[in-house]
Amino acid sequence: MTTSRFYFRQLLSGRDFAKDDPMAAQMANFVYLIGDRETRDAVIVDPAYGVRDILDILDQDGMQLSGVLASHYHPDHVGGSMMGHTIEGVRELLEIKGTKIHVQAEEADLVKKVTEVSDGDLEIHQPGDHILVGDVRVDLLHTPGHTPGSQCFLVEGTLVAGDTLFLEGCGRTDLPGSDATAMYHSLHNTLAKVPDDTVLFPGHRYSFHSSATMGMTREMNYVFKPESEEQWLMMFGGQ
Repeated sequence: MTTSRFYFRQLLSGRDFAKDDPMAAQMANFVYLIGDRETRDAVIVDPAYGVRDILDILDQDGMQLSGVLASHYHPDHVGGSMMGHTIEGVRELLEIKGTKIHVQAEEADLVKKVTEVSDGDLEIHQPGDHILVGDVRVDLLHTPGHTPGSQCFLVEGTLVAGDTLFLEGCGRTDLPGSDATAMYHSLHNTLAKVPDDTVLFPGHRYSFHSSATMGMTREMNYVFKPESEEQWLMMFGGQ
């Protein structure tokens, strides 16, 4: 059940921030702000592109940055070099406002390599961990598949899923470090425990709608159609 102190915003790159960046608009990344309205603490999920714009939005809302949640290490989510472009991200954010980046243990070295942050910048977590943003609890769900340390964030009836799960489809499993079998178990085991009335918020706007309940997603999204790991691998093992 969502409480009145729960602060949450979904921001679209190229529209709500980084408005003059064609790549930000093309990639259609979502950035999320999660916080506690009473303590004014807030975290940013996957800050990339216009990090100053994102911080300005937090400031305008009267919230204070207390951490960063990284769903996975790809540059369009945490910054770095991609397709010949340099994307702002956590490194530039830390130069403005020192804080910790919360990552799964299996993703720590990859985040450091891509962003050039240091060990001291990271808060490393294990599956099943949670953090408190003020008094708002955020559960860190380790959901490997797209990358080894991909994680989703479950908070107040909301699932922020990064590139693990979209309203239509899921993250690619044909990239370095990805694993189709792991993705099957993340979707059909780990995320199967998330209640139907939880609202899914993905890492990109790849659909007309920007969110949907998990019940609707399970009913409509083709990645939930296979009834076994074998069927899954036949359909998605080479995607």
